[in-house]
Amino acid sequence: MFTDKIELKDFDKMDPEYKELLGRVLTIQADCEIGGPHLYIEKMLPAAPTKLDQLIVARTAAEEIDHFRKVARLAGDMGTDVTFVLSQPNEKRFVDAFRGLITTWEDNAVFGFLIDRIGRYQLEEFYDCSYLPLQRILPDIVTEELGHIEYGYNKTLELLSKGDQQRERVQKAIDYWYVRALDMFGRSGSTRAERYRYWGLKRRSNEQAREDYIKEVNPILESMGLKIPDPLKGRRYI
Repeated sequence: MFTDKIELKDFDKMDPEYKELLGRVLTIQADCEIGGPHLYIEKMLPAAPTKLDQLIVARTAAEEIDHFRKVARLAGDMGTDVTFVLSQPNEKRFVDAFRGLITTWEDNAVFGFLIDRIGRYQLEEFYDCSYLPLQRILPDIVTEELGHIEYGYNKTLELLSKGDQQRERVQKAIDYWYVRALDMFGRSGSTRAERYRYWGLKRRSNEQAREDYIKEVNPILESMGLKIPDPLKGRRYI
C-alpha cells in the first residue's frame, strides 16, 4: 500500500499507473462537475417556481462550474487536458446519471437530494489522499455540495407536503434516481477501484462506499414517508 504524500513537483517521478489513475479520476470528476449544470440549467432555470429558487438554481450551476474549473486546473498542472468535457454531449458523459436532461421540478429536487449526495461521497474519497494538491481544493467544494444536498432535501420535503398526486410524482423521481445513484459507485469487486486504494487515491471499495450511502439514505427516505426502491431493479453495476 502506497503511503507517501505527493506534490506536483513529484508527479513526473511517479509510477505510470499512478499517473494514469490520477488523470482518470480527475477527468471523471471534472466531467461530473460540469455534467450537472448541463442536465438542468436549460429547463429548470426558467421553470423555477419562485425568484429565490431561480437564484439558487443559477448559483448551484455557477458553483458546479467553479468546481470544474478547480479540478481542470489541477489536471492541467499535471498535463491532463479535461477541457473536452465542456462540449461533450450529455449522452457521452462518463457516468450514466449525467446523461439526458432534467425536465421536472421533482427530478431537480431529488437530483440534489440523492445525486449531489453521491458527489459528496466521491469527494470524501479524496480526504487524506496521496496527491496533496487534490486534498487542498476539497474543503470549499464539499461545503458547497452540502448546500446543494440540503436544498434538494428541503425542496423534496416541500413537494411532498402538497398532496397525494405530488407525492406520487416525487416517488417516481426517487425510483428513477435511486438506482442511478447506486450505480454511480461502480462495479463491486472492481480491480481498478482496488488500484485506486493501493495508490492512496481512494479510501473505500466501490461496494463499501455504496453500502455506506444506502445506510445513510434509506432511513431518510423512510422518515419522509417514501418507499425505498428495489436496489437491484434497473441497475447496471452490481
